[in-house]
Amino acid sequence: METSVLKLAAQNAVVIFSKSTCCMCHAIKRLFYDQGVNPTVYELDEQRHGREMEQALKRLGCTPSVPAVFVGGKFVGSAHDVLTLQLDGSLKKMLKAAGALWL
Repeated sequence: METSVLKLAAQNAVVIFSKSTCCMCHAIKRLFYDQGVNPTVYELDEQRHGREMEQALKRLGCTPSVPAVFVGGKFVGSAHDVLTLQLDGSLKKMLKAAGALWL
């Protein structure tokens, strides 16, 4: 399942593994939308193999398992990591390098 998760993560510039009931997941998705980024979002609680995907994310080092953010196919981290990157300006550079932001 880890291979499947990594394949999904590499298919788009920004991929977020989320849960529809998670407030931090909502905040992270909003952060990307507000910057003009259209991430691919996989709501694990709405996926047929969501539990297996969540366990795979944990095995890949995603703690907590959601939100798990990938930019350019690389694991960026969870909410804390993404917010830290946003505050120091690194996130925008990563998004531009991945082709998720044009300006």
